Amino acid sequence: METINIDGKIIGKGKLPYFIAEIGANHNGDMNLCKKMIDAAIACDADAVKFQSWTKSSLISKAEYARNTQYSDTKKHFGSLEAMVEKYQFTSDQHKEIASYCKNAGITFLSSCFSEGEVDLLDSLNMPVFKIASMDINNLPLLEYIAGKGKPVILSTGMASFGEIEAAVDTLRSHGSGPIAILHCVSIYPPDFETINLRNISTLETAFDVPVGFSDHTLGTAIPIAAIALGACIIEKHFTLDKNLPGWDHAISADPLEMERIVNEGKNVFFSLGSYTRIVGIDEIEKSKKFRRSLVLKRNMKKGEVLSQKDIDFKRPGTGIRPDETKYVIGRTLDEDIEADIELNWVNLR
Repeated sequence: METINIDGKIIGKGKLPYFIAEIGANHNGDMNLCKKMIDAAIACDADAVKFQSWTKSSLISKAEYARNTQYSDTKKHFGSLEAMVEKYQFTSDQHKEIASYCKNAGITFLSSCFSEGEVDLLDSLNMPVFKIASMDINNLPLLEYIAGKGKPVILSTGMASFGEIEAAVDTLRSHGSGPIAILHCVSIYPPDFETINLRNISTLETAFDVPVGFSDHTLGTAIPIAAIALGACIIEKHFTLDKNLPGWDHAISADPLEMERIVNEGKNVFFSLGSYTRIVGIDEIEKSKKFRRSLVLKRNMKKGEVLSQKDIDFKRPGTGIRPDETKYVIGRTLDEDIEADIELNWVNLR
């Protein structure tokens, strides 16, 4: 299986999970808020922060703006769709400012690219890997353009059939893409648990022989941690400082406490997966000496007496003759006097 190198961190089977704090548009167009979110993601030990690179003109048609002139949910939204997109778009200067801030702070800057111009902008910022959003998995012309940069690609698969995923991977590979990772994803915010289908992680890994992760839109921390237990090598989770902030995704995002839990417990799960080989560690071997049982006599016995099943019992500690060695004891003769309830050893027998 191929791996992906992102700023020196190797992503793939058997490697530590790579954690992406998806800020997206949760910065709400406020660069001070954005930097606070980056700092919080660093404190949570995330490997990368990710944004979304689109503009008012590159993502949504004029006709769609005209159809969405007001929101019924004014807690999360304001004005029209066009007004929100204009407010939350990441300008070229903001890209440069935040990419520089991330570099100086020591966290990887990533962003999903939604047009060729934004691909060029992110490439000029030396972004180490291109992220393709679920909505563009069938945008094969964009995938061809991204592949032409020759960099690694992370491909989200929300809303996509298996055939569409296959076509996207084939397009990327045939047009010169670097190594590919796939993210299993359900593009509902939040999805019902029975629709998540985490077993797709192993399905995608088997089908494409690439690193597979999970782009998570669930509430809480359990599901991304479970994804790691099933082999996910990337976890992408929406991130906010406050779930009550206005904006599209804050309510379904992880706050710092949740993100820290996902990272820390996710790593614990990864380490606990261990080996397919049955191993009894040194500490357990030592503990067995205290917790297992040894053969003892039920009564005081004299030298020369022959042991029978009715003469023996098994009690802690496990430093003497083991219970599973009983058949080698029955019928043996004591070589000395032995008191009841004392561990029997092989030197006591002949």
